[in-house]
Amino acid sequence: MGIEDRNLFMMCSRLNGKALRDLPYGYTVRNCRKEEFSVWCRFPFDSRKDQIQYCSYMEQYFQNVYAPKGERFWECCLFVCDEKDVPVATGFLWEVYENVTTLHWLKVKKEYEGKGIGRGLLTCLLGNLSEDRFPVFLHTQPGSFRAIKLYSDFGFSLLTDLWIGNRKNELDMALPFLKEKMTSGAYQGLSFASAPESFLLAARSCPLDPF
Repeated sequence: MGIEDRNLFMMCSRLNGKALRDLPYGYTVRNCRKEEFSVWCRFPFDSRKDQIQYCSYMEQYFQNVYAPKGERFWECCLFVCDEKDVPVATGFLWEVYENVTTLHWLKVKKEYEGKGIGRGLLTCLLGNLSEDRFPVFLHTQPGSFRAIKLYSDFGFSLLTDLWIGNRKNELDMALPFLKEKMTSGAYQGLSFASAPESFLLAARSCPLDPF
């Protein structure tokens, strides 16, 4: 496994309202439809090879994490679409450990990056979230350093805890990579925090990695 794919975790205890932006003109947000399941499964991966290779993983993840909640996935999962209603980005919020809010599978298609779509989608997801649903947690990787900058803008901090559930938090290994890849201002703007003990206990008690 390369450094790009190592585990990182972030937490937003309080939203930075200054980061909020509307979606760019011509783009709309709607729910993912059941007939678009295969589209959603391919979204996290830029290459056709990876889309094929990880299709069964995505399907199994859906069965393990989302299917037990019935129709909830289809009520939560969002697509940002262009003027032809073609999905160009996705992401959604999901509750794990009964009452912990997590951000799942935020992804903008590579050819649409840099247009403000990810920021607009995060605004849709977090802008009207009630205070009692914070903190919000997410899992990411060093290779997603542009997304890490975006999350940081919204108020997310990198978690410093060594373990999150069954996964080792590889922050120490990732920081030199992030320093190299991010602009000086973006890297210096990163913040760090420890997760609440109640969250860590809940994560340790769960056999799955639900976010």
